[in-house]
Amino acid sequence: MTAASIWQPLVDALDRRRTAGEVVDFWLRDDDAIEPTGALNRLLELTERFSVPATLAVIPAHTDERLSDRLRARGDIEVAVHGWSHQSHAPAGEKNQELGAHRPREAVVEELRSGFVRLAGLYPAHFVPLLVPPWNRIEPNFIGELPTIGFRALSVFGPEASGKNAALFRRAEIKVINTHVDVMDWRGTRGCRDHAAIVADTVRRIDQLGEGGTVGILTHHLVHDESVWAFLSTLFEFTAAHPACRWRKVVDLIDR
Repeated sequence: MTAASIWQPLVDALDRRRTAGEVVDFWLRDDDAIEPTGALNRLLELTERFSVPATLAVIPAHTDERLSDRLRARGDIEVAVHGWSHQSHAPAGEKNQELGAHRPREAVVEELRSGFVRLAGLYPAHFVPLLVPPWNRIEPNFIGELPTIGFRALSVFGPEASGKNAALFRRAEIKVINTHVDVMDWRGTRGCRDHAAIVADTVRRIDQLGEGGTVGILTHHLVHDESVWAFLSTLFEFTAAHPACRWRKVVDLIDR
């Protein structure tokens, strides 16, 4: 399969939206940021080259002024709250979860409050009141507490109002702005997924979009292989200049 044939379905999907007079909102969420690294610098340089804003899900317990200083000149980069310490409290045999029902409710809420306050203080020009649960998992009963902390939006993975996320969506008193396309092959090579499969997921999401829907791309800069970087570069190249695609800051998605 040639590179052109891999990417043509995405171009065709965007062309259909353009013909219909529509624009698709894309957004980029990158998880697990803590400090400046070579991988993070590469992500920041890539997004800057194509004028693609990015939302970094930052781990509050482990970050400090070094990352704040690195982002100072980048008004297109946002910082969201990635739990507290990215530590699983689930027992052996269960899926990793920091924000689960394995601890007292008060302990979880206090950690989220601490994470919110810490990141808002460290990143005043970049902070957005968005919670990104580690491993994209949160106990639904905790969601009602989020507005009392100051959160205005929640982001996990998958369709917002269907499948495993349906319960979260029903309980949410804040906006749910998810990611929908993951570039990583977590259950296999732990490198980049097949490019054609990622494109197919992106096209499927575009074709399913209703009013106000978005296409959320999920990345993890610390574990990217060269195939991920190549994919993102080509994705940005095909979409950033397309009239039916608009890369958005997540704060704009929260505010609209």
